[in-house]
Amino acid sequence: MDGNRRWARARGLPVISGHRQGAAALEALVPAIARTGIEMVTLFGFAAANWQRSRFEVDHLLELLETKLTGLTPSCVREGIAVEVIGRKDRLPRTLLQAIERAVCATANGRRRLRIAFDYSSRDQILTAARALPADAEPADFAARLTGCDTAGEVDLLIRTGREQRLSDFLLWECAFAELFFPDVLWPDFDESVLDQALCWYAGRERRMGR
Repeated sequence: MDGNRRWARARGLPVISGHRQGAAALEALVPAIARTGIEMVTLFGFAAANWQRSRFEVDHLLELLETKLTGLTPSCVREGIAVEVIGRKDRLPRTLLQAIERAVCATANGRRRLRIAFDYSSRDQILTAARALPADAEPADFAARLTGCDTAGEVDLLIRTGREQRLSDFLLWECAFAELFFPDVLWPDFDESVLDQALCWYAGRERRMGR
């Protein structure tokens, strides 16, 4: 979900306005996800590298996630979507951890999954998993260790907003055979029509998976 800051600066607004608009875009997307046949969506909310940003911006992002998790929970319950948060937890504030726990518990019965990657680095996840497994581990064992479960699976479609064409340390292992879609929008302008455009494009791809 890239482009919040550039969206705000292009309009002469403070950066935090871009993040708020980006959060609103996410909130509006939940019913659209439920309408599709998508079983899992993983959103990159905050990279481990983002701790390098100003203390003011980081604090705002932490507070925003806490608020939006609380706000998203009722709609996710209605739409049958289970909320998960992946990434490190040891650097997050106690109140945010409590909000995460409440959202996860309240939505646990959802048939679809909405995962938010927060304080997340794919390279760190890969390194941690590699250190924990024996040398003869199978790829499936590694994938299960990496994701924390055996049902996350590989990414079919990766959508990168923000007019950048790179993965930026996001789900590197899982995106080995992903189709990559780069819409010409900043995240706050991402809506259901752009999602439909991405799904239509994906439907026309030939999924050979290396074969």
